[in-house]
Amino acid sequence: MPKVKIPRKSTTIDMTAMCDVAFLLLSFFILATKQKPPEVLAVTPPNSISAKAAPDKSILITMTKEGKVFLMLGDDTKKSEILNNINQTKALNLSAAELAKWNKAQFVGLPLNQIKSSLALASEIPANKMPGIPTDSLNNEMIDWVRSISNVYAGTDQRKLQEMLLVKGDGETFYPVFKSIKTAFKKNEIYKFRIVTNGEAVPVGSELYLNPPKAN
Repeated sequence: MPKVKIPRKSTTIDMTAMCDVAFLLLSFFILATKQKPPEVLAVTPPNSISAKAAPDKSILITMTKEGKVFLMLGDDTKKSEILNNINQTKALNLSAAELAKWNKAQFVGLPLNQIKSSLALASEIPANKMPGIPTDSLNNEMIDWVRSISNVYAGTDQRKLQEMLLVKGDGETFYPVFKSIKTAFKKNEIYKFRIVTNGEAVPVGSELYLNPPKAN
C-alpha cells in the first residue's frame, strides 16, 4: 500500500523582531562610540615605517608649515587641572566661568596674554586666524605649558606621561620650530616623547623586511 504524502508548506519566518534588535544594536554603537577628536589644522607629517598607533589619551602639539604651534589637550587627560595650573602660575586672572569656557575649547593657539580677551568673544576664533603659541627664543610659551602639564602629572608614572606626549609637524615645518618644542621638554626635564608620522610599508628586500622586530 503506497505511503500517504503529506503536502509540504513553505516556512515563513517573521523577521520583525530580529530587525528591531539589529537597529537597537546599531543605535547603541553609534551613540556609545567615542569619535576621534578633530585635528587643529590639516598638516602632512613626514612618512616613516611604523605600525604603532598613537594613543587616544594624548597631549598633542601640532606644528604647521607656516611655523604656528598649537596644543590639544585630550578629553581623557587632566585638561581642566592643566588650565587651572597655568592660570595660577602665569597670573592670567581667569574667573571660574572663563576657565569653564576655556575647558570646552578644542585646542590652544593663542599667546597667554590674549587668552582672557578671546574668552570674552561670542564665538571661538578659527584655528587659521590664530597666531599660534609663541615659541621663539625670546618668548617660548611652550615651556610654560609643558611646566603646567608636568606639575599636574607630578607624582604619577612619568613613563605614561611620556607616552601621552605627541608632537606632529608638517613635513615642510622648519627645524627651529621643532627645536623650540624640544627645548620646552628639556627645560622641564622631559627627555622622551613621540613623533606622529604617516606610516608606510617596509620596503621589500630591506634589512627590516628580512629581519622584522619580534613582538614584545
